[in-house]
Amino acid sequence: MKKIIGLVLAFGPGIFAIGYTIGTGSVTSMIVAGSTYGMQLLWVLMLSCIFSGILMFTYGNYALITGETALFAFKKHLKWGKMIAILIILGVTFGQWNSLMGILGISANIIFEIILIYFPQLEGVEYEAVLGIAIIIILTMYALLLVGRYTFFEKILVIFVTIMGLSFLVSLFMVYPQPEEVIRGLIPSIPKVKGGKMMVAAFVGTTMAAATFLSRPLFVKGKGWNISNLGQQKKDAIIAACLVFVISASVMAVACGALFLEGEPVTKVLDMANTLEPVAGKFALTLFFFGTLSAGLSSIFPCLLIAPILLSDYQSGTLDTHSRQFKIITAFACLFSLIVPIFGANPIEMQIMSQVFNVFVLPLVILGIILLVNNKKLMRGHKTGLWLNIGLVAALFFSCLISYNGIMALLVYF
Repeated sequence: MKKIIGLVLAFGPGIFAIGYTIGTGSVTSMIVAGSTYGMQLLWVLMLSCIFSGILMFTYGNYALITGETALFAFKKHLKWGKMIAILIILGVTFGQWNSLMGILGISANIIFEIILIYFPQLEGVEYEAVLGIAIIIILTMYALLLVGRYTFFEKILVIFVTIMGLSFLVSLFMVYPQPEEVIRGLIPSIPKVKGGKMMVAAFVGTTMAAATFLSRPLFVKGKGWNISNLGQQKKDAIIAACLVFVISASVMAVACGALFLEGEPVTKVLDMANTLEPVAGKFALTLFFFGTLSAGLSSIFPCLLIAPILLSDYQSGTLDTHSRQFKIITAFACLFSLIVPIFGANPIEMQIMSQVFNVFVLPLVILGIILLVNNKKLMRGHKTGLWLNIGLVAALFFSCLISYNGIMALLVYF
């Protein structure tokens, strides 16, 4: 048991990639997609995870070889780099803070739903209970942030991500789709129904999150890695991308197996309880909810960190978690996150919308790193290979396609 715990705790900056990627945004998108379209969008998830792995590896390598972080390097080395960096900071922060509202709303709703399973008499006080739970969660997270050490953040995330992964994988053994559904899902197609295009954009927005790649150099440096850890960094990126795919696909498969075949699409958090319980029983439902809750809590940390991380990256390339700037920005993000619980908005709809907005800065983030890693002077003799360049260009083309798709989806929605 000590060896297993040691192995889990030895996991590197990839744990932050999983924390950013698999939050309630990802889980919500997977549940809604699995319950509404079956496994039809599995191909989008697979491509997003492949490109995410390539980008995590590339950003991590750049940091280890040059000693520079992403936005600092954009500002320093690229023409129009300062403007590009500012646009990325604004775009990513807007997307992540919007996502944070949905995450907190869903997490608070899930805790209430878990309590409600065993204490149904509390049904009449939903708004007050959910708001109270949301305030307690965000105050706890802010208090933990003030500890301000990379290793502490990493260990907290390891706990949440481990619970999340095990919960979803165990749920998958209880409720699963037919194999032919899974095979059909690997054939590219977009659901020809209202909301289909938006769901594709949301999938990419949550799985190929720009925040994951931009923050990686800082987390790699926080881990204490240097140029001698290039192999370890590569392995960490591959493992992170694979785990994101396995866990996300498990969530989609559970929703498909339990809800899609029953014709029960999910539109509210309560729908998950009403439809899963008769199929999977109280234990499986509680287990699935704990997984979703862990996904939410594992995302709140990185979402609160994103704005100070990007600003620190832009200003100096180092993150000071004890600075006044860090404390003020994270406190404002905490207050911002309470908007959905205070107004009692539908957190699932808010969450999917926020994921769509995340795709619009993605082409800039990919183009910037392509230009940097192909600068021979910066890379100090570490040539970027042909296959990696092909992967990066393919990721750029894919992100442009999805951004266009997201714009079309939002025009139809509004």
